[in-house]
Amino acid sequence: MMRPLATLCSMALLCCVTTAHAQDYPNRPLRFVVPYPPGGATDIIARTLSQKLYEELGQQVIVDNRPGGGQILGTDIVAKAPPNGYAILLASVTHGINPGLIAKLPYDSLRDFTPISMVATSPNVLVTNARLPVKTVKELISLAKTHPGQLNYASSGNGSGGHLAMELFRSMTGTVMTHVPYKGAGPALTDLIAGQVQLMFTSPLAALPHVRTGKLRVLGVGSSKRTEAAPELVTISEAGVPGFDAPLWYAILGPAGLPDDIVAKLNTSFKSILTMRDVRERFSSNGVDSSWSTPTELATHMGREVEKWRKVIQAAGIRPD
Repeated sequence: MMRPLATLCSMALLCCVTTAHAQDYPNRPLRFVVPYPPGGATDIIARTLSQKLYEELGQQVIVDNRPGGGQILGTDIVAKAPPNGYAILLASVTHGINPGLIAKLPYDSLRDFTPISMVATSPNVLVTNARLPVKTVKELISLAKTHPGQLNYASSGNGSGGHLAMELFRSMTGTVMTHVPYKGAGPALTDLIAGQVQLMFTSPLAALPHVRTGKLRVLGVGSSKRTEAAPELVTISEAGVPGFDAPLWYAILGPAGLPDDIVAKLNTSFKSILTMRDVRERFSSNGVDSSWSTPTELATHMGREVEKWRKVIQAAGIRPD
């Protein structure tokens, strides 16, 4: 009888220690891993949130940019971190794309992470060169069907969010267009403005300055609802492709096994942060909408994203660069 009693005592002690740690959390700085280089929209989101999280929790939040390998390098760091709440990840839509694109990821995008909260969304904006003779989504579909394969669309690379958004658009509209991948959104936009390619999906932050100068034209935003950053722009669903939904999204994840009370504390903190006026204005000025969720809602969303993009990737035969 002594061995079972000792085991029960050990388990009870472990539970007490875990609870004590959770109640004391956080008592040292947090590491906020961003699998993108400094300076982009994802980094802006992370640095805005990190400052506010410091104010909420009373501990420094260190933004750790770890780009590389299609966001795999930084993501893997958090997947393998201790589940104590001191390493969190800013994941994006790429987190849902990579399982269908990369044959052997060093982690499982769903099982190896604890969902904490969605924090932001941003629509992919469908833009064309201003000289293309279309002004609506329906006119684009008609032109593409009249000239199959003759319209060239740009992306920031094979398997990128813009590439997959266009493949989803093509599959839902029955159109044939030719993909021209670039090494980044900047070179793609340069050639789009010059007329070397005719259209692409990209972020509002990248596209809208060129729309305002008349070099590009927006046909619609690729999300289920209009964006706060430019509410006058119709959604692609409204414009003639019902059900089209391919937004960029950003979410906070921790390693698998993160204690429920730590998850709850972080989720509550992000909920508070995302209602702050200065945060919403900072996001909006960069083409991003604040978007909080429960951990359960985020888990459901991530599962759907993995399944949706896996189907698109398989149907289009997409391979990584």
